[in-house]
Amino acid sequence: MTTMTEASVREFKMPDVGEGLTEAEILKWFVQPGDTVTDGQVVCEVETAKAAVELPIPYDGVVRALHFPEGTTVDVGTSIIAVDLAGGAPPVEAPPAEESKPEGSGRTPVLVGYGVATSSTKRRPRKGPEVPVQAASTAIQGELNGHGAAPAPAPAAAAAPAAASAPVQDRPLAKPPVRKLAKDLGVDLATVIPSGPDGIITREDVHAAVAPLTAPEPVTPVPAPTAAPTPAATYDTARETRIPVKGVRKATAAAMVGSAFTAPHVTEFVTIDVTRTMKLVEELKQDKEMEGLRVNPLLLIAKALLVAIRRNPDVNASWDEANQEIVRKHYVNLGIAAATPRGLIVPNIKDAHDKTLPQLAQALGELVTTAREGKTSPAAMQGGTVTITNVGVFGVDTGTPILNPGESAILAVGAIKLQPWVHKGKVKPRQVTTLALSFDHRLVDGELGSKVLADTAAILEQPKRLITWA
Repeated sequence: MTTMTEASVREFKMPDVGEGLTEAEILKWFVQPGDTVTDGQVVCEVETAKAAVELPIPYDGVVRALHFPEGTTVDVGTSIIAVDLAGGAPPVEAPPAEESKPEGSGRTPVLVGYGVATSSTKRRPRKGPEVPVQAASTAIQGELNGHGAAPAPAPAAAAAPAAASAPVQDRPLAKPPVRKLAKDLGVDLATVIPSGPDGIITREDVHAAVAPLTAPEPVTPVPAPTAAPTPAATYDTARETRIPVKGVRKATAAAMVGSAFTAPHVTEFVTIDVTRTMKLVEELKQDKEMEGLRVNPLLLIAKALLVAIRRNPDVNASWDEANQEIVRKHYVNLGIAAATPRGLIVPNIKDAHDKTLPQLAQALGELVTTAREGKTSPAAMQGGTVTITNVGVFGVDTGTPILNPGESAILAVGAIKLQPWVHKGKVKPRQVTTLALSFDHRLVDGELGSKVLADTAAILEQPKRLITWA
């Protein structure tokens, strides 16, 4: 029978904090069991494959339990914190998962409203051998969180210490290499008995679990020779550092591999004299209309590319493989690649094609500041159409950039250097740079790609074309 105290508990699930994301890592908890929380209060910070995001709780009440420690990667739709709306003392057992979702909803809460259907993130019931008493308490909590019928409750005196000492674990704890090993060997981590500290599953645990599956049925209880776990690989910690692939780095790797082996890339280069553009940058810095705004060569390069796209609109498109269609965009969401402490991210300026030069300067300034502070939202990195990457800030002449998935082109800008250049029939020192445009050859033919690059270069050589061509 469900008591009034149990009925007042709500389970807050990991929300879908960005389009297409399936998991997030808990970076930091801002509350502890027993703390009072209010609707809209930030309770934790999580890192997705896109960015770090603060999660607000949608309830008023008292924190009953934190289900995962900091550093744990949790699937979207998994309960991460229990809140008692009545503010009572922590119970011995957690309530059933059905109580954790808003009445009549059936959907996982997102940052605003409700999004991912809970049915899309259900797990199979756990199976496996009996576990020690302390682990059994965790298993019972997991069953009550929606993984099967609840067993008969244990005596309160025996269960209370376990409930107080360890949070509910809804997902087996294991490091990424161990998860990959389990996946390769076909082992369900939910069936593995952990032997590591704090209930973490080790490589030896996985090998021990797979041995009974691969060994033939024994005639006698003597274990097969292959049952011994394989020793874990060792390395010299003084000479090597191993970093788990997760978060932004994991997403970047997956996106780049997917793009490189899906879209046929073509890259074209042009070296140009941008002396006039550099002079215009200095003049704009003194213009009252641009006072307080970020004015630099990237601003004029972005404007030049936007004008080139307006003159060659077919380049602004995407390839729809499922429907076998080319989707031409009548707007430009201009992506700007930004190096941050969390890795490379590409937020974009929405509807950049409609912005005046001062508006574009303001948007660029806000984008860069937000990225450096690590506060770029997942929404800011969705829906880009064309991207600029400025490798010149690192002193690099140029590169062959890889397309952002779903985009048709990316422009790399090299370092602007004083070089000897033939100007008006004489060799003079001029400000010179190299542009590189990579494009999807399924969408963009060589002629179209060349026109876009040539138009961008022509504007930067003669900035007055921003007026005559715009």
